[in-house]
Amino acid sequence: MKQIKILILLVIAVFVSSCEDTFLTPDLTTGISSETFFTTEAEVESAVVNMYDGIQGFNASKDTDSGLNHAIQVEFYVTEMRSDNTRTKSQEGEAAQFEFYTIASTNGIVADYYRSYYNVIYRANLVLANLETAGSKSAQFEAEAKFVRAYAYFNLVRLFGDVPLIDKVIAPLDKTTSFTRVASSITYDLIVSDLQTAISNLDDTYKDRASKAGAEGLLAKVFLTLGRYGEAQVLLESIMNPSRGFGLESNFKDIFYNEGNKETIFAIGFLPGVNDDSQNFSAEWLNSVGRGSGVNYVTEDARTILDALGGNRTALSYRQDVEQPTQYQVVKYLPNGDVDLEIPVTSPDPTSAGNDWIVLRYADVLLMHVEAILANSASTTSTTAITSFNQIRSRAGFTGSDLIATDGTGSISKQELLDERRVELAFENHRFFDLVRMGAAQTVLSDFASATGGSFSSNDLLLPIPQIEIGLSPEVNGESLLKQNPGY
Repeated sequence: MKQIKILILLVIAVFVSSCEDTFLTPDLTTGISSETFFTTEAEVESAVVNMYDGIQGFNASKDTDSGLNHAIQVEFYVTEMRSDNTRTKSQEGEAAQFEFYTIASTNGIVADYYRSYYNVIYRANLVLANLETAGSKSAQFEAEAKFVRAYAYFNLVRLFGDVPLIDKVIAPLDKTTSFTRVASSITYDLIVSDLQTAISNLDDTYKDRASKAGAEGLLAKVFLTLGRYGEAQVLLESIMNPSRGFGLESNFKDIFYNEGNKETIFAIGFLPGVNDDSQNFSAEWLNSVGRGSGVNYVTEDARTILDALGGNRTALSYRQDVEQPTQYQVVKYLPNGDVDLEIPVTSPDPTSAGNDWIVLRYADVLLMHVEAILANSASTTSTTAITSFNQIRSRAGFTGSDLIATDGTGSISKQELLDERRVELAFENHRFFDLVRMGAAQTVLSDFASATGGSFSSNDLLLPIPQIEIGLSPEVNGESLLKQNPGY
């Protein structure tokens, strides 16, 4: 986190680093333990900050160890590249498994993401286990840890379905807890409870740490996922209260290149040129710039809808690859700038970029507000929903008949909402989740896969449980305790 990196202590980083087979309860590599280290408020806060470091992940350009955790730096593979938005350029390797829906249980990227977010959960549980030494900040640190834990579990349960539920620091030999998948409903109960605690004990001080608005927005998305639309609407309208200070940036470009702006609600902070705190994923979306390159390239399907509905967002969402004119790159989060688009260089070394990754922004809140009012119906004539929808369209440069009428004759359909979320939030890792949550994934992705040479089935709605984790699982009656998802 950009304002507080000085708090991070090397010993904590070592303490919570995980071996591949013990990411839930990492073995100590020094003589320091949580029992002897956490004695002051500042030391507990260093562990709080380290939770966000876990979400940052290791810069993929600066290591070759597949056992390290890259967390959010590989999230686009398991979200955008499993949708109709992006693909690989070469159609080769592990990355291509995502675009063709041929993901193997041995896929290293899937294992990396799974391992990474359980390590984040461990870090959050470590904070929660040491609140008694946090002094006056114990309520804040508890709220932050529960926000981070909820965020990690929300990603895992949506991507993998039933997962092991670890709500405290467990002993290294507690294999039953580590490898027993529990019903998703139980995990969602913990997510809701954690976020409610966060809402009650946080304010809106931070954008790159947990905040009240961040917790409200995340819980609203959880409630939308669970079909609890009225509760989601209340939370979203709390964020939308003008007194909170959030709003749309007038210039779409500023969302991504003027960090800490009023539209950003929760982001993962990165620092340019700092090995431990920079990111490489945005370089991998370019042509021969990152350690790996040519991934997360824009599909023809995504370009078509952006050209039709993107307005002034289109030029700031994708561009032609000048070295390979038949290919198109994501523009959001460009690390090395674009003179024609007046996008600044954010780092002289694209593989050590400092672009913050926005997890939640105000435009998403407005569109979730429409979704909450729609409540899974085919359409809505609510002027409240239309007002939120039109704010997004107006910022994109649309006027007159391109906006929805608010005189009682206008309506918004579920398809229009899906389309608007797609063009507004393109390449921000929302599309796959949106399709699943709104009940459109099976139809949309089956048709897309058929048109592009893939094969999508209902089994592809979930990722495989990494085979390496199943292999580490103890056997019960001759079978691994950790079970695989259907179809893998």
